[in-house]
Amino acid sequence: METARIADLLDPFLGPANAERLTPGALHDISTYIDILLRWNARINLTAIRDPEDIVTRHFGESLFAARYLFPRPSSVSPATPVSKDFDVDVDLANDQRPTTKHVRIADLGSGAGFPGLPIKLWAPNISLTLIESNHKKAAFLREVTRTLTLTNVDIQNTRAETLTTTFEVVTLRAVDRFETVLPTAAALLAPAGRLALLISAAQQNQAQITLPHLFWSPAVPIPNSRSRILLTASSK
Repeated sequence: METARIADLLDPFLGPANAERLTPGALHDISTYIDILLRWNARINLTAIRDPEDIVTRHFGESLFAARYLFPRPSSVSPATPVSKDFDVDVDLANDQRPTTKHVRIADLGSGAGFPGLPIKLWAPNISLTLIESNHKKAAFLREVTRTLTLTNVDIQNTRAETLTTTFEVVTLRAVDRFETVLPTAAALLAPAGRLALLISAAQQNQAQITLPHLFWSPAVPIPNSRSRILLTASSK
């Protein structure tokens, strides 16, 4: 898929400012990622979405919207996109103004086809990313994408999240089965003052807040071009 078209499709999720545009290298990586996803999807069920443009908007757009919220660039800082005091986020002007995120460990629980974890890594290359995926074939797909895109500091854990003892500054969760059952596991992976980021439907918001009443919940943020999808975040004590 042509990178110019990918950039156009992602504009509603990234905002109009030039500093928020993805680098040419990141756009090329997204194009390559889509090619690998479509090839693998013919053999194993990674996504029900088959159209490349829908993959860009539904998967990459939503994931990058979360990335922009969690790690905003200077031009995108606003009351709706706070920078956590617990994260050290700088800008490397010699590196196309991509954010430098120091000492931030992120876990993507039930990573599946890699969303939102891998797009967040493309947005903030210096994060330490752990993809947690218990399905062996899906974990193999994640390894191929990571290897092909030459991404560094990505740890693919082919195991159940309940077995992990490491904690993380950010835990992401999107489109998982048994949502209410997985939520406590996700919360248990949070480091002190860590943030939980959920990409869910608005109908799931109440369930999340009831299941994890001990977290401090922020107002839900509507995802662009969607009638029901939201980004819901919470922080631990």
